[in-house]
Order: sequence, then structure tokens, then C-alpha cells
Amino acid sequence: MKKQHLQLNPAKTELLVFPANPDVEHNITTQLGATTVTPSKSVRNLGVTIDNRLNFTDHISKTSRSCRFTLYNIRKIRPFLSEHAIQLLVQSLVITRLDYCNVLIAVLPACATRPLKMIRNAAARLVFNEPKRAHVTPLLVSLHWLPVDARIKFKTLMLAYRTVTGSAPAYLKSFMQSYVPTRSLWSAKECRLVVPTQRGTKTLSRTFSFIIPHWWNDLPNSIREADSLSVFKKRLKTRLFHEDLTSH
Repeated sequence: MKKQHLQLNPAKTELLVFPANPDVEHNITTQLGATTVTPSKSVRNLGVTIDNRLNFTDHISKTSRSCRFTLYNIRKIRPFLSEHAIQLLVQSLVITRLDYCNVLIAVLPACATRPLKMIRNAAARLVFNEPKRAHVTPLLVSLHWLPVDARIKFKTLMLAYRTVTGSAPAYLKSFMQSYVPTRSLWSAKECRLVVPTQRGTKTLSRTFSFIIPHWWNDLPNSIREADSLSVFKKRLKTRLFHEDLTSH
């Protein structure tokens, strides 16, 4: 930090410890000048709340609470606005918050992201002024909105495409490796990724470096070999849209 002419602010510095065993208490502190920094259970960085168990419960809870309050305010002015205006408000004030840094929660189980799904369903019902119990799938189809899980997958695979094509930050390459067969095979032209060998606990199957190659290799060649990011996004969204909405 001295090399970059940066200075720490002890009053705003937080310490977060990621223990290998959550049941073990770690008495770790650090000294910054006259200030002793003790560990926190969660910290906020660039709008994302990170907890010491990396389950992002606090982040999902705060995002849901913020979106719920926004939907409540939009609902109060719903009678005075057109359907198109309501859709623009919901997309800009609610959907963008659900999408923000959602790649971080790509490896979480479905039960963890359920609050975000409820917010997205409530947003779709608000746009069409439908009751709370209304079936939400036709509404999402009409709005051309992907469900939360599909949207997370969309953003994650878009990041994978940028990494494979070399337009993403270089450090992301350490999470994935292009598949190169030991002999001449047709699969060498399919732009696949190496799937890491799963060893150890079940938690490893939900890591970023494990789940991305699985999702990427499941895509058709026509999507993986897209000429540009815009073409990739269009083809990928169409596939996810048909898989998660029109197939039901």
C-alpha cells in the first residue's frame, strides 16, 4: 500500500477470519497504530456483505430487505403509472440489485437463494398488478425475465466466456483450464474446460472452480463457440429461457 501511496484508516479497517473449523474460536487481532482491530463476523466490501462462513446469509437478507422496501414504495404509486413505467422502475431499482455480484452466490444451495426468488416473483406480480398467489411463470415469460437461479447461471457463464476468450481479468484463469486432449480428438475443437477431480467433502462440488467447467461443458458448441460476447449472451439467454420457463 505504501508503494501505491495508499494509507489505511484504522477507524474504518475491519478484520475477517475464515476458519477451517467454524466451531473453533480464533483469538486473532492486528495492531494499526494505536488501534487494535478485532475479528468481525461479517464485513461489507463494494456493496457485498461477506460473512466468515461464506454462506452470504447476511448479504441475501439485506438485499431482500432493501428490495422489499423498494417494492413497497413502488406499489404505493402503482395506480398512477402505466405498466411500462412500473416495469422500468422495477428493473432499475429492484432487478439490478438482485443481479449485483450474483456470481458470488452461484455455488449456494437453492434454499439459500429462496428469498431472492420471492423478491423476483413479487416484482413480476407488481408489474402486472397480480395478486400474491398468482402463478408467476407466465408473468416471467411475458417479461422475458429469467428466474434467479438461471440469471445467476447466465452471469457466471458470461464470466466464463470472457475468461476463455481472454477479455476477463487474468486472475480468473486460475479457476479454469482449457481441455487439451493428449491425442488428436474431435473434442479438441469443442472449446471445453477441464473438470477438476472431486476429492474430499461434498462442499468441494459447490466451489467456483468445480461448477463452472460443468456448466460450460453442458452448453452446445454453437454457444461456446460464439464469435462475440453479445452473440454468446443472446444464445445463452435463449437456451436458459427455454430450459427454465417455456419447458414448464
